[in-house]
Amino acid sequence: MTMRMMPLWLTMRTMNKARPVALVAGVAFAVALAVAPAPTHLGLAVVHAQQNPAARRTIQGKVHDASDAPLQGAIVYLKDSRSLAVKSFISTDDGDFHFGQLSQNTDYELYAEYHGKRSKSKTISSFDSKNDFNFTLKIDAGK
Repeated sequence: MTMRMMPLWLTMRTMNKARPVALVAGVAFAVALAVAPAPTHLGLAVVHAQQNPAARRTIQGKVHDASDAPLQGAIVYLKDSRSLAVKSFISTDDGDFHFGQLSQNTDYELYAEYHGKRSKSKTISSFDSKNDFNFTLKIDAGK
């Protein structure tokens, strides 16, 4: 009686070793996925940076008149130069204003208006590595 050669996969299956081989292959695949770096071309790194609170910017400060007295009720504008969206804030009794949760990847223009007069514009560049900005906007509110 001659022995016929069987394919390896059939031999393994016949010997009931198919399960351990599949288990070892599955574990090796899972380890390879866990060790592999995350593909950045899918935007996963960008999503992580946008969700990271440390990667957000804040802009705050005061609005003063020419004699350095705080201006209550001045309207402070923050213009997103990418989307051209404008946020506004009405200054408090102490002339304070605050904008939070701002993107690091966007340039902004900041200015204030009070009774038809306007402050000089301040620019916040996306290339500036700071996350917190503090400005004093001056408006000559004299009549």
